[in-house]
Amino acid sequence: MPHLDHTAFVNACRDERGVGHHTLRAYAQDLRTFARFTKERHLTDPLSKDDILAYHRHLRDDLEAKPATIERRLVTLKSYFAWCADRNSALPSPFVDVRISVRIPRRLPRPIERDTLKAVLHAETELTRAQPSDQAFAADQKVTILMIKLLIVTGLRISELTNLKIRDVSTDAAQMIVRGKGNRERIVFVPNAELQDAFRRYCMFCAEHGSLKSPLFLNALGRRLRSQTFRKRLRMLSHRLGIVPHLTPHRFRHSAATLLIEEGSDIRIVQALLGHASLRTTEIYVRVSNTALRRALERANVLNALVE
Repeated sequence: MPHLDHTAFVNACRDERGVGHHTLRAYAQDLRTFARFTKERHLTDPLSKDDILAYHRHLRDDLEAKPATIERRLVTLKSYFAWCADRNSALPSPFVDVRISVRIPRRLPRPIERDTLKAVLHAETELTRAQPSDQAFAADQKVTILMIKLLIVTGLRISELTNLKIRDVSTDAAQMIVRGKGNRERIVFVPNAELQDAFRRYCMFCAEHGSLKSPLFLNALGRRLRSQTFRKRLRMLSHRLGIVPHLTPHRFRHSAATLLIEEGSDIRIVQALLGHASLRTTEIYVRVSNTALRRALERANVLNALVE
């Protein structure tokens, strides 16, 4: 069985390339899957091109993995063997001369309908009328609504929002420093004056009860609010409002991009907001925004222009 140095590779990706926590966890999972395959097939070093092709068939036919999962597992493995070859040139990568094409269906993003967004935002009024016994729950939900508003206007990934520290937000709460994929920093603005005011008051409250290095959003135990906990809050809110399918953080990100496109924002502005490295990633929102297309056609009103 080949010796796979999972831990050293993952640590190198973290320390040398600044790879994020979720990606590192995916790398480790991908390498464990390959390790099980090599153990089952009694493979030994050096691995060959045929071993890699057999692994691809195993993922596709035996595990029936989705195309995106197959591609990720192969990319991780190729990166791992390239890293090994850099450390020891006597052990060439088995991916040399391997050409595997994985067709990934292009899935359209699913933004949240405007009426649903309005219903979620109106839930804040209901929370102000909470009974004394529900005050703790209402307080958590008010923070949840604040976070939802920030997701809608900024398009942040939920991990980017939950990883914010008090010091990352400007004193007027009009902008914040966000660390995205690959630990890349970008400045994100909060454009709505009313939201700025609510966000500023929240940040001031947090600063009074913690240091500038403290996490901005906390759970019931006073620790950093985890992304998964926020997802649970969204499911509870969805259930209370009768929203099906339930709300997810990434759908708010899709909504932020789609709303901007529909309101006529330049695609490069949306790219900068979302922190996309490639414009191709952002272009999908142009295709999905049929509302913007309909509005443009209505404004043009071609038939009326011909008969006038």
